[in-house]
Amino acid sequence: MAQGRFVTALLLAGFVCQCGQAQGVHPVSGRQFAQVMGPGGADWLVRPERLQEEEPDKALDAIGIERGSTVADVGAGVGYFTGRLGERVGPQGVVYGEDIQPSMLEQLRKNVRERGLSNVRLILGDVADPKLPKGEVDLVLMVDVYHEVSEPQKMLRGIREGLKPGGRLVLIEYRGEDASVPIRPEHKMTVKQVRTELEPEGFRFEKTLEVLPWQHILIFRK
Repeated sequence: MAQGRFVTALLLAGFVCQCGQAQGVHPVSGRQFAQVMGPGGADWLVRPERLQEEEPDKALDAIGIERGSTVADVGAGVGYFTGRLGERVGPQGVVYGEDIQPSMLEQLRKNVRERGLSNVRLILGDVADPKLPKGEVDLVLMVDVYHEVSEPQKMLRGIREGLKPGGRLVLIEYRGEDASVPIRPEHKMTVKQVRTELEPEGFRFEKTLEVLPWQHILIFRK
């Protein structure tokens, strides 16, 4: 298992995008933004080891996904969580799979089709706006994504506009407080960093769930 984790860390180091340099630092926290994972990292997103390293179903159990709800997977990539969300909200629910890279969305489209899901809607967003339908979303989920956002303040404002009153924003991020987590530092975040950046943008911190091997689950309310 230790060897597998080391390999995972190397993969992450190699696949963080061919998209140019990181875009600077957050004006409030001073955190350096990570580079965005590009299409070359698509295989890494669906690696078999991810089940053990991130336990996606355990994460969704802990968050609580309601049948019939409207959920947005922001920074969905190829849809590793999108498909799971689509199955959990059921045919009366809706999942918006958002990404800023058309090639990722094409793979996402193929993957949800193979799962037989008809309740997933794709959105091509941009670095400053997820382009969610305003006031319609019960839950926005960002898995290993927020730390890569180069315009986080603008992105958070767009997410807030998309959420219903009292809607939840949930971030899953590798634990920056834990040096034993074998992920590059710019791809990890501390609870303090997340709260420092989100709370001024109209989000109320609700709780942190520490049920995953390497990651925080951080829950906020609009």
